[in-house]
Amino acid sequence: MDNYTLIPSPKTPRINFKENGSLEMSGRSIPENSVDFYQPALDWVGEYAKQPASETRLVVKLEYFNTSTSKCLIEMFRKLETITDKSTVKIEWHYEEEDEDMMESGKDFQHILKIPLELIVSEL
Repeated sequence: MDNYTLIPSPKTPRINFKENGSLEMSGRSIPENSVDFYQPALDWVGEYAKQPASETRLVVKLEYFNTSTSKCLIEMFRKLETITDKSTVKIEWHYEEEDEDMMESGKDFQHILKIPLELIVSEL
């Protein structure tokens, strides 16, 4: 399995998923069609889930995302929930201290997920 990397654009995030269990997304996510944009990343996570690393860590450092991206993120998080019997899964949700919307989004995800999501104040 190869690593999965996408170069960011003004409307799409940088995605860097490594088969060693280090997954990272950063930037803005307002693609024209979120489902089409995220499908390759979701497919990669699905393949990764077949033989995950012993530890999986998804770091999310999004400055902003739209509603359709939110649905794709939930789908990605759900795929990661399926591997908890094979891998220790952790999500780190980074947000800037003054960005209450991103903090609240992280809290919303915390409430609906069965895997740990840590809220981290940082400078994006």
